[in-house]
Amino acid sequence: MTIKLHHLKPAEGASTRKKRVGRGDAGKGGKTAGRGTKGTGARGTVPAGFEGGQMPLIRRQPKRRGFTNPNKVEFAVVNVARLEGAFEAGDVVTRDVLVQRGLVHKKGPVKVLGQGDLTKALTVDVDAVSAAAREKIESAGGSVR
Repeated sequence: MTIKLHHLKPAEGASTRKKRVGRGDAGKGGKTAGRGTKGTGARGTVPAGFEGGQMPLIRRQPKRRGFTNPNKVEFAVVNVARLEGAFEAGDVVTRDVLVQRGLVHKKGPVKVLGQGDLTKALTVDVDAVSAAAREKIESAGGSVR
């Protein structure tokens, strides 16, 4: 005999029926239905976040609310002026070489920005290059891949 989907059932004692409270005094869970006596807890009117009259946490915080994009790409940036000092003419600038020389951290993509001057012809092969940086690299005789 093969086991089929309709043969499956939970183990003995693994599932119990939902307790139906408030169905009369004769059965268990009648009258106060396990809520004790009086108070907001017994009446079921406690709003979410209510702290018993104390100033709620959300209102105690300063107004620094907003949105943080979980998909934002944080680039490790390096300016062309740093490339000028760290590389010789004709060198190939890659992400791994920049990490090796301590110009960027290991995590995230790398972007070259255009601050400073560049006089050496470099071949730049990174994740992103700004328009100003591209112009300076190419005017110095280098190239961007």
